[in-house]
Amino acid sequence: MIIGLDVGGTNTDIVLVGENGLERKIKVPTDTSDLFQTVLTGIEKITANIPSEKIKHAVLSTTLTTNAIVRNKLSPAGIFVSAGPGLNPEAYRTNKHYFNVSGTIDHNGKEINAIDKNQIEEIAHRLKSEGIRHVGVVGKFSTRNPEHELEIQKIIAPYFDKIFLGHRISGHLNFPRRIATTFLNASVYPIHKEFFEAVKSTLKQNGILIPIYILKADGGTMAFDASIDFPGQSVLSGPSASVMGSVAFAPEDSETIVMDIGGTTTDMAVLINQVPLLSPLGIEIGPYKTLIRALNSYSIGIGGDSVVRIEDGVLKIGPDRTGPAMAYGGSVPTPTDALFVLDKTNDASGDKNKSLQGITPIAAKLGLSVEEAAFEIFDLACQDILTAARKMIGRINSKPVYTIKEVLSDYQLKPRHIMVLGGPASYFAEHMEQISEFTVRTVPQWSVANAIGTALSRTTCEVSLFADTQKRVAMAPEESFSKQIPSDFTKDDALALGHELLKQKALQTGADINDLDPEVLEELEFNMVRGFRLTGKNIRIKLQVKPGLINNYKMITDKIAAM
Repeated sequence: MIIGLDVGGTNTDIVLVGENGLERKIKVPTDTSDLFQTVLTGIEKITANIPSEKIKHAVLSTTLTTNAIVRNKLSPAGIFVSAGPGLNPEAYRTNKHYFNVSGTIDHNGKEINAIDKNQIEEIAHRLKSEGIRHVGVVGKFSTRNPEHELEIQKIIAPYFDKIFLGHRISGHLNFPRRIATTFLNASVYPIHKEFFEAVKSTLKQNGILIPIYILKADGGTMAFDASIDFPGQSVLSGPSASVMGSVAFAPEDSETIVMDIGGTTTDMAVLINQVPLLSPLGIEIGPYKTLIRALNSYSIGIGGDSVVRIEDGVLKIGPDRTGPAMAYGGSVPTPTDALFVLDKTNDASGDKNKSLQGITPIAAKLGLSVEEAAFEIFDLACQDILTAARKMIGRINSKPVYTIKEVLSDYQLKPRHIMVLGGPASYFAEHMEQISEFTVRTVPQWSVANAIGTALSRTTCEVSLFADTQKRVAMAPEESFSKQIPSDFTKDDALALGHELLKQKALQTGADINDLDPEVLEELEFNMVRGFRLTGKNIRIKLQVKPGLINNYKMITDKIAAM
């Protein structure tokens, strides 16, 4: 059996899936002031009276790092940036502990100016005296030659507890995004480390010694132990859980919008032939544009617990949430309260009378009966979500469409299907189909489908390889790999080497050998010419183990669909 745990804004969903399909499911309220305890409580409850030897592994989707960024609760971190001439790194300043240091490496990986050891030591001493314990080091062309980053790391190692190197965090050339990505990894490291140690300790105390994985923003997983070196990978894993929970049940040979209607937000994404779309560059969260790979998702501030109000005589829903629905003890009316008034929920733990009390003033202002006002609220929530979905499609169609498989040039999305998950999914699905051009269905076990997707996701990773036949070297700096090559080294040779590096990386980060599904994302070859003479070739290869579900998922999802 596999544990899947997904932390939502309102509830944390936890499931056990196995050969019988969905073996067990529970929900625990999410305590945003103590997410650690929320996660640990969920793990303890889902494993109660289950022999530990029957649990294969656990996959966790957590909002800890996301919340830290969104709420600007980042731990202080230092950043050493080596840019050289031609670019002002001040334009990409992340925080006050940000230093532009000496040293230049050009786009070919050649050193132009050496670093100043005394300058580096002076900055390191200053940061340490200010209590900084975690730092990042980013060179403009470190993905072509990481020597300066490695040299700086060696100099500052005695001063800090953890050092993140830009070329290890991402193999992409985008310097501004690599700065932001490295900074976020250093800044969220303390909270992720605390979470990591708490989970490991709790499982050990309960005699559960199993592999643990973290769900990443790209819909894949990585081993919990490996995540300590890449804590930023856990950012925005929540929306990817929703998408992966829908993949197995989406129509084949079609385009499908996935909607997860939660208590606080509705998260949306698109599947093309059961394959999720990727963001072209990486996550954009708060003020930070990063190279963290992610599924292309879109969130709006409308959920079951969104505040309902009248503004200038007009009914408004969200984007704020002040607590649960009035039916569950909240202080303001919500769409969930509208469902209670309309008898569209049979949850005995809610109080319909309190919902009636909340909707009555709204009805009076609108000049409607309480039931009519409740329907207007419910209908508006559905309309707003559908409008946001159409805007998402327009936004995606305005840019190149990246799928897991390929870049589709000039491709225009025209989805006709919607799959809905989340607590109120069944009620919303029925009404949205009536008022839209879409066929709308619920995902099986919609109330915990995101946790099921978390449990069934497989390990993913990416490798970038550069080969220069003139210099006779092949490099994958992100993997700390360099190898001498012959002058007749070809693109096919590079692909073979890249596939081997990808396999090694996947297994090191927790992949099952049966789950490896590699594909080529990029294969470029450029001739290098000097004086009308071919001097060599520059070869660039990018490969990935693409996001998807574990190899035996259909045995499980078929039984879940039949429940």
